[in-house]
Amino acid sequence: MSVACGRLGGVRKIHVIGIGAGDPDQLTLQAVKALRSTDVFFVLDKGEVKSDLVRLRRDILDAHVPAGTYRVVAARDPERDRSAGGSAYSPAVGDWRSARADIYQRMIAEELGEDESGAFLVWGDPALYDSTLGILKEVLERGAVAFAYDVVPGISSVSALVARHRTGLNRVARPVQITTGRRLAEGFPDGVDDVVVMLDAHQTFLRYADQDLDIYWGAYIGTPDEILASGPIAEAAPRIERLRAEARERKGWIMDTYLLRRRKPEES
Repeated sequence: MSVACGRLGGVRKIHVIGIGAGDPDQLTLQAVKALRSTDVFFVLDKGEVKSDLVRLRRDILDAHVPAGTYRVVAARDPERDRSAGGSAYSPAVGDWRSARADIYQRMIAEELGEDESGAFLVWGDPALYDSTLGILKEVLERGAVAFAYDVVPGISSVSALVARHRTGLNRVARPVQITTGRRLAEGFPDGVDDVVVMLDAHQTFLRYADQDLDIYWGAYIGTPDEILASGPIAEAAPRIERLRAEARERKGWIMDTYLLRRRKPEES
């Protein structure tokens, strides 16, 4: 099945649009064009604590799409079992994604006309640690509703992080690895000196505070609440732990990303 999304008569169209890390100025021209060709924007509401995530999406629409040319359809995001660990983790994520697929399927079938275009606005880049593409594939495989879709890449929190710290992701002739806090807890990857960590709810970097590493950390990157910190991990880790706790207390949630960089002998 082709997923290329043009103006096909009688076929629902879906744009999956990467909207960057939060700054409306980080949208690409391709993303703006896709926004302006959209009739219906689908938004999942994560509740009062994270209501500013919905507001940021609306700010992006206000900044780039003429008023009155679109409508927004919102639904409550299903709760995910975040207590599941070990062998139960993947099944719990699968159940949550299927619950989201139920919602996506209903919204597309009931709220999007056959000659209309809908869009899901994805933080960062849809191809990097985001479930939207997999969920849409599941909806299509169920066969209850048909649509074509395309994907507009966005500026990820990873790209925004290193730009804000004025550094690169990797060094000459050396690889870089992107992983999660859950994986980092199993050990620093072999053969890699530069590791980007996402989705770390447990501050796994603290386990490495005695190692010869630099850390480049950022929270709420690209938003007015952005916080940045960097330096040798032994010095920076306690400061980041404090900043993170204060931010979480203030906002009720936190999204952060960091780069761990092994120092060369001459840098130690």
